Amino acid sequence: MAKTESTMTGLGTPAPAFELPDTVTGRTTRFDDIAGTKATVVMFICNHCPFVTHVLDGLVRFGRDYACDEVGIAAISANDVRRYPQDAPDRMKELAEFREFPFPYLHDDNQDTARAFGAACTPDFFVFDAGRRLAYRGRFDDARPGNDRAVTGAELRAAVDTLLRGERPDADQIPSVGCNVKWKAEPA
Repeated sequence: MAKTESTMTGLGTPAPAFELPDTVTGRTTRFDDIAGTKATVVMFICNHCPFVTHVLDGLVRFGRDYACDEVGIAAISANDVRRYPQDAPDRMKELAEFREFPFPYLHDDNQDTARAFGAACTPDFFVFDAGRRLAYRGRFDDARPGNDRAVTGAELRAAVDTLLRGERPDADQIPSVGCNVKWKAEPA
């Protein structure tokens, strides 16, 4: 399993707009549709990555714990489904329904949204403030497959809690680590 770190997009970067299909409902979902009044969390995940599967229960708990108008949450998968069919929209829907995701699971087929966010790995987390400026990018917590640390979501939770208090998260943030986004081959 190859380890890739998040790119750590610059704090203060405006939230990229997107329009992506929700694999469960089939409806087109935009950033505006998921935006919270105080914080918006966008997670790049996929079905097959061992780093994602390791924290998946924690992501669902996080989504349930922060389900409110103040916090918007969405997960996006941007992997090349021709090479990784387990990440195809029908399989995404199966996973989201089986795990009862409390947030939309969106498919970024052309990978434009992942590129706009600067997503590099799965999982990769981006938290925007009420003004839709990047306030946190980095890891969920320090749990990794095989390191025996509990999955808590402590770092992502701390960032969101800080925004809910009307404050700025500490700028000293640690990159997420996971599998690289499976980019489509560039045309010749």
